[in-house]
Amino acid sequence: TSEIVSSFVSNNPVTSESLPDVIRSVYRTVSNLNGAPEPRTDEKLKPAVAIGKSVTEDYIVCLEDGRKLKMLKRYLRSRYDMSPDEYRRRWNLPADYPMVAPSYTERRSEFAKKIGLGKGVRKSK
Repeated sequence: TSEIVSSFVSNNPVTSESLPDVIRSVYRTVSNLNGAPEPRTDEKLKPAVAIGKSVTEDYIVCLEDGRKLKMLKRYLRSRYDMSPDEYRRRWNLPADYPMVAPSYTERRSEFAKKIGLGKGVRKSK
């Protein structure tokens, strides 16, 4: 476990606050590979920030570690091996909880419209 964590930390930015979570995650994964049951934790999950303050106009705050991101989906998969649905279930979030910051979504939408995407009309060559 320590070699895996050491390798991960040397190749990825990890805050001192999130290091215990990384260690637990690696330990759980390695334990499951050996066929050992995942240890039960009856502790109540505590988000890094209040859920109501996790979505702002310019970023979404990851409830796992408090990181501010424009797009959460890829971060969840690479850092926690978690899908958006798993994340929403874990934190009891609604199905329409965003994975992308609203301002980023708007900017991408405007760009797509500007270049003509979504009009359904194609020019012949």
